[in-house]
Amino acid sequence: MVKITSWNINSVRLRMPIVERFLKEEAPDVLCLQEIKTVEELFPFKAFEDLGYTHHAVHGQKGYHGVATVSRIPLREVSRYNWQDNGEARHVGVELLGPGKGMILENVYIPAGGDIPDREQNLKFGQKLDFFERMTRWADVIDRPTLIVGDFNVAPLESDVWNHKQLLKVVSHTPIEVETLQRFKDAHGWVDIGREHILAPERYYSWWSYRSKDWKVNDRGRRLDHMWASPELAKQAVGHSVKEEARDWEKPSDHVPITTEFDL
Repeated sequence: MVKITSWNINSVRLRMPIVERFLKEEAPDVLCLQEIKTVEELFPFKAFEDLGYTHHAVHGQKGYHGVATVSRIPLREVSRYNWQDNGEARHVGVELLGPGKGMILENVYIPAGGDIPDREQNLKFGQKLDFFERMTRWADVIDRPTLIVGDFNVAPLESDVWNHKQLLKVVSHTPIEVETLQRFKDAHGWVDIGREHILAPERYYSWWSYRSKDWKVNDRGRRLDHMWASPELAKQAVGHSVKEEARDWEKPSDHVPITTEFDL
C-alpha cells in the first residue's frame, strides 16, 4: 500500500505545526505541498526528516507559489515544467523508487486566475487558461503510469461548489475553465480519483475562504484540489479521503489535505 496526500499549505514555514500534526495522525508515505512560499534554502527539511520524511524534491521561490514533495519512500526528481512560461515555481515531478516503483508523481500549483473571468480584461485569467493548454500538450504524450496532484484552482462539477448558479461567473467555476480542464483530462484519459470514490453529486469540498467567519456554518466550499491518475494506475486506487477538520486547526490553510491509497 502506498498512501499519497496533496495539500495547498499556504506557507509551509508558517504552518509547519499543523503539517506535523497531520503527518503524525495520518502518516502518508508521500506528501505533496503547494504554495510553500519559500526558497529551497529555507525549507524546513529537518522538521520533515525528524518525522521520517527524508526524501524530497523542492521547487520554491521567495514569498510566492512553490511546490514540494516529501516522502518516506525513496524518490528522484525528474522534471520542473515551466507551464506558466514565466519561471514561476509551480511544478515538480518525481519518480518513486521504493514501494510504487516506477510511478511518476506530478505536483502542480495552477494559477488562481485573478477575479475577472475575461482574458482581455484580466491578464491572470489568460495565463491560467494558457497554463492548462501547455499541460494539455504535455499530457497528450504521457507514456508512463502517472499521478498528477495539486491545487488545480478549478471546481469542475456542479456538486464541487456550494452554489453552482451563483458561481458560474466566479473564477474557478466558469464554463470556459471547466471546458479547458476537460480538454486536459481528455488528453491523457485522466481518472478523477476523488470523484471515483466520493461520487457526484455527493458534497466534496477542499477549500473554504478565509473571508467566511465560520466556515462550517456557511460551508461555502469548493473542490479546488485534485488527484488524477493514468487509467491503469487509477484501477489500483483503493481509498480516498478529505481531512476537513484540518480547516479548523490552529492557523489553518484555507485548503485541506486530500489523500489516496494505492494497492501497488
